[in-house]
Amino acid sequence: MYLVHVTLRAPTPGHRPPPGLAALIRSLSGPADRIEHVCFHPAASPGPVVGVYLIADCLPAAEEGAVALCLRAVSTLPQMRGWTMTRAGVPLLAPRYGPPG
Repeated sequence: MYLVHVTLRAPTPGHRPPPGLAALIRSLSGPADRIEHVCFHPAASPGPVVGVYLIADCLPAAEEGAVALCLRAVSTLPQMRGWTMTRAGVPLLAPRYGPPG
């Protein structure tokens, strides 16, 4: 399973995302998309981030799947009219646990 972050840009500064955006985006997926979970971080910087957890055979396929889902959202959901994607990729996470030191 992969977590892909997709950063969004509002149509105008200060434009707020619709309530329940993660559920709206998730509702656009079907079994072939292999989406496990969608979350939304509205206060992320430099812009709001959609987190897409999905099953994929490789990293490029995971990124392509997340982009396809978010493109579907910005092109079909009336609440997302004018929103665009600025980047998509797997976040680099610092190790949480390690040897004491």
